[in-house]
Amino acid sequence: MFENIREDWRTYEGDLTRQGLWVMLVFRFGQWRYKVRPAFLRVLCSFLYKVLKLWSQILTGIDLPCEVRVGHRFRIEHFGGIIISGDAAFGDDVVIRNNVTVGLRRTGVRGAPTFGNRVDIGAGAVIVGPIQIGDDVSIGANAVVLQDVPPNSIAVGVPATIRPKKARPAADVETKLRKDEAAPATGLSQQ
Repeated sequence: MFENIREDWRTYEGDLTRQGLWVMLVFRFGQWRYKVRPAFLRVLCSFLYKVLKLWSQILTGIDLPCEVRVGHRFRIEHFGGIIISGDAAFGDDVVIRNNVTVGLRRTGVRGAPTFGNRVDIGAGAVIVGPIQIGDDVSIGANAVVLQDVPPNSIAVGVPATIRPKKARPAADVETKLRKDEAAPATGLSQQ
């Protein structure tokens, strides 16, 4: 638990004002409590977890049950309106924004999304059902994803259409970097 908390602390840059960090601390405690022995201590920890989870839901508007599987450096970028099913699974370096729903497609039917690594989920997105989201996927703001998304893709629209990510040639990246370096020091880059 403490190693995971240290990683969360680094992910959120030690900023205690970020509600995502609060939620992750409660989440880590909720997972750790299952390992507590003897049973009466586990019952006390479970009660404390339920109180802390309710408190974090009220203060942050984020529901992240301790049954969710999250990878390394899971980051909740903005708080509020985030609902995640306990059946969901996230890979490493996933970013999630406000008003996102990740869950079951129909009440009473099991199966929530499984996310790969380096997935970026835009604000207001809805991802539901027993679907697979590949590595290096971007899900656009307000997209409704109802089908599998292959790696290196973008999902946009209602319902979401899947498009391959366009690779930026190395020359374009170098040119953009040079323009940014040559931009005046006003804090604004020229496009």
